Amino acid sequence: MKILYLSPYYGSHVASTHLSVNRNQRFADEGFEMYTYAPTPSRGLSKEQKKEYRKKKAIEAYNGRQKVHLFRMYDEGKNPLLRALRYFLCAIKHFNRGVFAKDARLCNVMFIASTPPIQGAMAAMVKKCRRDHIPFVYNLQDIFPDSLVGTGLAKKDGLLWKIGRRIENFTYRNADKIIVISQDFKRNIMAKGVPEEKIEVIYNWVDENAITPVKDEENELFEEFGISRDKFRVVYAGNLGNAQNIGIIVNAARRLKDNKEIEFIIFGKGGLEDEIKATKEKEQLDNLKILPLQPYERVAKVYGLGHVCIVACKPGLGGAAMPSKTWSIMSSGRAVLANFDEGELKEILDGGAALRPFDPAQGPLQIQAQRSQQTQAQGPQQTQAQEPQPCGVFTKAGDLEGFVAAIEELSQHPERCAEMGRNGRQFILENLTREVGTRKYVEVIKSVAIEG
Repeated sequence: MKILYLSPYYGSHVASTHLSVNRNQRFADEGFEMYTYAPTPSRGLSKEQKKEYRKKKAIEAYNGRQKVHLFRMYDEGKNPLLRALRYFLCAIKHFNRGVFAKDARLCNVMFIASTPPIQGAMAAMVKKCRRDHIPFVYNLQDIFPDSLVGTGLAKKDGLLWKIGRRIENFTYRNADKIIVISQDFKRNIMAKGVPEEKIEVIYNWVDENAITPVKDEENELFEEFGISRDKFRVVYAGNLGNAQNIGIIVNAARRLKDNKEIEFIIFGKGGLEDEIKATKEKEQLDNLKILPLQPYERVAKVYGLGHVCIVACKPGLGGAAMPSKTWSIMSSGRAVLANFDEGELKEILDGGAALRPFDPAQGPLQIQAQRSQQTQAQGPQQTQAQEPQPCGVFTKAGDLEGFVAAIEELSQHPERCAEMGRNGRQFILENLTREVGTRKYVEVIKSVAIEG
């Protein structure tokens, strides 16, 4: 099996995550050969490191199972127009390599990520232009242009949105298999006409051995960042942008300013960082700490600081986003406090749903009713085993009153938070381990290569 990656980034130095590292390691363990074409790394590297990479034409990884061909491209900056142009130029080079490069032509399946959104359309063109019509798997981590609307970069039914929808439809139509990260994602693209048999749901997993519960007394971040062990702690970690609706956390801190027993802790960076810091200083929000985003190896300790940890989104964006940080929070043994659109996340946090095949004919209420009927039929002994095991508290996206009320209520019952944290950890061990997730990717790749 030979897999072709056409990626706008390369490696653990930049945009790679534990997901790609775990997945590629599993591919290597299965005997797959991987060929990657990517621009020389630039993000987060020093000038000396960039120079060293520019001297290299190819790199080997995973004990020689992955060969990475590098090509020159200008550094990615903050200017959105220059970044868009960079993506376009990378797509041209990827198309050229995918159709004509020797190693690329040896591959019998492409694996394409959904960022940037033109990657899928580029892969479709490669497929059409190659005589062997190489099949491709599209890994849908973000739904475009829906997510552009949520971040404010596009308006629904606007020109950019319409162009995005055409690109989206072209990609879906030509992809041989589309991997989505939630049942909500599956509902979204099925509503756009994608046949169900083309879709595979593979949740973003957690390395359950890397992200584990950390006891307060063993967490040095309390001392490092001057955080009190005696207060009720509400933690958020991640991007500080419009899509995450960080404003609701700041507004909650403002509402609870006079409650000296509750502390909000934000680890992050992003477009709203300066605005949030200015608001904190202007309004003297001493109950709000804003700290630098921490590396992946400290995730368990970051979430371990909280009694509850926040997952939030801008209203209306929940159908185009599945917060993978939810799984990291749960793996850390901490309760989740969600301010999100209703859907699959609510079912999971309420403890009334396991990760199950999606039936488009059933909605959440029908599923719950079916569960209740099964419980009644099984009798009292099994009824106890079917009791919901909540992993957190759900509030509706944008509902500040409900969000604040939930924090106040939970602060009075920290033992309830601890119980939900234990439930969350168990949920991860039963559903979202590294072994389960990577095995499903292997199965998809094999099935597409055989069918192709």
